[in-house]
Amino acid sequence: MSEEILKLEKVTKWYESASERKILDGLDLTVSAGERSAIIGPSGCGKSTLLNIMGTLDVPSEGDVTVSGTAVSGFDEKALARVRSQKIGFIFQMHHLLPQCTALENVLVPTLAHPRTDAAAASARARDLFDRVGLADKLDSQPSQLSGGERQRVAVVRALINSPKLLLADEPTGALDEDNAANLISLLGELNNSEGLALIVVTHDRNIAESVGNVMTLRRGKIESVS
Repeated sequence: MSEEILKLEKVTKWYESASERKILDGLDLTVSAGERSAIIGPSGCGKSTLLNIMGTLDVPSEGDVTVSGTAVSGFDEKALARVRSQKIGFIFQMHHLLPQCTALENVLVPTLAHPRTDAAAASARARDLFDRVGLADKLDSQPSQLSGGERQRVAVVRALINSPKLLLADEPTGALDEDNAANLISLLGELNNSEGLALIVVTHDRNIAESVGNVMTLRRGKIESVS
């Protein structure tokens, strides 16, 4: 049996306003090691909210979240940040690279949250990952010197530097052309296999979703179908 990486139980999320709006409604979901899935759904259905709850960037109004065996409900922000840095990698539509830093320096930023990190080992892993994504010759380049596809691949390496169990990608191809988008999804699939991590991609593009793996449809606050 595969290791359980993420479990959502009866997760509900609403936003209090003049008219209370429920985004997620008693949603249940289990993600196992090595799993590769995409989440699709109509605009505004809560895909990004769901991904943020999966990644502990947001907390549910009700329900429980367990990440790699750790029940995080009730954790304060410091404890949640520790879970994120140790167990979860994130890729967003915009790469969010630091413009004043080189590609290598950008990738090593997440390791600074771990004071006991072996700097030499972290640098060696970064260089290995750069090689695997085809950027071995871009270590000293700044983001402005890289193409859009290259910047997104640097963001992928940064997401993987701390060897997460779960990789979450929110519209990672949204700022890329068709060829670079296809290359990025192929790369994520290869890393999913080689690193043994679970991969969840949120996208509005059905073709991208189908190229990721299992397709989950979010509608009316629940996962309505898996194909």
